[in-house]
Amino acid sequence: MAALGEFALIRQYFAAAACAAPRPGVALGIGDDCALLHLPPGERLAVSTDTQVAGVHFPHDPDPFLLAQRSLAAAASDLAAMGAAPLGFTLALTLPAAEPAWLEAFARGLDVMARACRLSLIGGDTTRGPLNINVTVFGSLPAGQALLRSGARPGDLLCIGGPTGEAAAALPLVLGARAAVGAGDAQLLARYWTPQPQLALGQALRGLASAALDVSDGLLADCGHIAAASGVRLVVEAPRLPLSAALRAAAGDQALTLALSGGDDYVLAFTLAPHAVSALQVAGVPFHIVGRVETGSGVALHDGAGRDITPASSGYQHFGGADGQA
Repeated sequence: MAALGEFALIRQYFAAAACAAPRPGVALGIGDDCALLHLPPGERLAVSTDTQVAGVHFPHDPDPFLLAQRSLAAAASDLAAMGAAPLGFTLALTLPAAEPAWLEAFARGLDVMARACRLSLIGGDTTRGPLNINVTVFGSLPAGQALLRSGARPGDLLCIGGPTGEAAAALPLVLGARAAVGAGDAQLLARYWTPQPQLALGQALRGLASAALDVSDGLLADCGHIAAASGVRLVVEAPRLPLSAALRAAAGDQALTLALSGGDDYVLAFTLAPHAVSALQVAGVPFHIVGRVETGSGVALHDGAGRDITPASSGYQHFGGADGQA
């Protein structure tokens, strides 16, 4: 079989995918030097870029079908964190070689996640080199309604959009340290390879949440970003964390540690005033109250009796390994 050139590769595996078809909000997609997006009056464009590197964010020689879903979901989660409605994404893909079977599986996985997130593939680039996936996502939201990290206030509640720690608990399975057994392990692997960006929750939080972000580097570490940006102290109450049965079964007495600092969760963490809880409940999106906002700085972990049990390490940080006290 003749080797595919860059443009033939794009046409065959990506431009022809269902997720590259025209849709509202995309005035011009793949085929020209730039894509064109259409924003209605009063809307703002939200943009975020996420890079996934082999050996850092995922193991070498991964399943390309699952890898594509993970890569797009990680980027789309940033749109959820801002309360943006999804529009489109670009893909910059660096490959060691253009292998048809790998590309076909990757393109299928990308299409599955793109359609689940209602994102259109609108452009990108392909190059030769060590496996590297760079996704830039675009979304829209009404002017003045973006969810920021800087609005948390003392008296607010601290909430999360779902369980944390499951992706971290999947790592022994992903790395082949042990074999998957049963539905619990399947749940952990799904959280690692096919996280579901909480786009509906993010949009429901417009006008309700005082601050928000997505949890990618560990709950305590990411709450530290809200605390720093807002100039407040966040208190996480350990007994209120929703530790799943699958996490408990896999991690045992390390379940709480993984839920606090494991990372790769891609659920939203946010703060809101107590009076906003009922309005969010009416929206029908699941969430859990796990703490509160106080005056002060940093992040603290309390046990059931209110004692401070904050660990020394709170999460992962590039160019520094484990993050220090948030």
